[in-house]
Amino acid sequence: MTRLFLMTASLAALAACATPLPGPAIHTGGDTPGNAGTFTRAVPLEEERPEPVAIVETATPLPLPGQLKPLTKSPVKPATPMPPDKAIAEGRSGALIEPSLDGFMNAVQIYPYTEGALYRLYASPGQVSDIALQPGETLVSVSAGDTVRWIVGDTVSGTGPGARAHVLVKPVGPGLRTNLMIATDRRTYHLELESTAESYMAALSWRYPQDELTALTARNAQAAAAEAVSIRQGIDPAALDFGYTVSGDRPPWRPVQVFDDGRQVFIRMPEAVGASDLPPLFVLGAKDRVELVNYRVRGTWYIVDRLFEAAELRLGEKPQRVVRITKTPASAARRPGSQPRIQDGGRP
Repeated sequence: MTRLFLMTASLAALAACATPLPGPAIHTGGDTPGNAGTFTRAVPLEEERPEPVAIVETATPLPLPGQLKPLTKSPVKPATPMPPDKAIAEGRSGALIEPSLDGFMNAVQIYPYTEGALYRLYASPGQVSDIALQPGETLVSVSAGDTVRWIVGDTVSGTGPGARAHVLVKPVGPGLRTNLMIATDRRTYHLELESTAESYMAALSWRYPQDELTALTARNAQAAAAEAVSIRQGIDPAALDFGYTVSGDRPPWRPVQVFDDGRQVFIRMPEAVGASDLPPLFVLGAKDRVELVNYRVRGTWYIVDRLFEAAELRLGEKPQRVVRITKTPASAARRPGSQPRIQDGGRP
């Protein structure tokens, strides 16, 4: 008797667990005649495509009218020409870039590459300093001013497109100075080498702001091209079905065209509507069955991944603006090139 009671209780518990739970639903409240049912919100999908980025370039200062100095009546005496050796020293000093604490990534000093700049490298006897070039950059030649007291070599790390060239330098003693010029298939590097008794730089490399700007510009071009591409390729015009009625409120985001190709429904929104103003989509399937569908937004188009009998676009709460999209009978469907029928007035 006890076993029979336990088996009965277990079967009752299993039956309770097997009872389906109602999904999230939004009731229309019977505000639209002839289409009473339960709508469920569709799930928008994010398309993987390049997104445009904002490019901020360094502004070039120009003299303003208020910054211009007035002309004097007396002639301006020409500046005394600077001796060549002093001009060279000042020009070289102004182009020299020293290592900084903020520029270190672990033990690597990373300089911003600028054409014509001089980059300082501190080395030490008995230590090898590594000069790492850009991945994929091909080393053409290396020239040093002092090849007797400075040992210079090169090597490559990695393989394929990510292979990276390295120039290795080592002084034979402290207190030595020379310069180094590295030529590659992309650019030229100028370095000032100085040896010290103790301190040395284990490695240095560069980041390339101009290349980064070029990559961002190319990414924006790809994003613009993806945005300009048609909503879908390979659509058969003869299979398009424009048998949809758009009714309800008349907000700025009211659809201007609805059709399907037998597999997906395409909803075209007004051109002036921004992406932040687009409303969510709620779908009601055949025989008032609640259906969960996926859709994606491409430009001004909603692309719904399956067909539906009725759908609503809703935005706001009090008041809530509702636009309904209804599939018309099959006799009115399949009219290539026709436009959706828009009912006059407010909500039906």
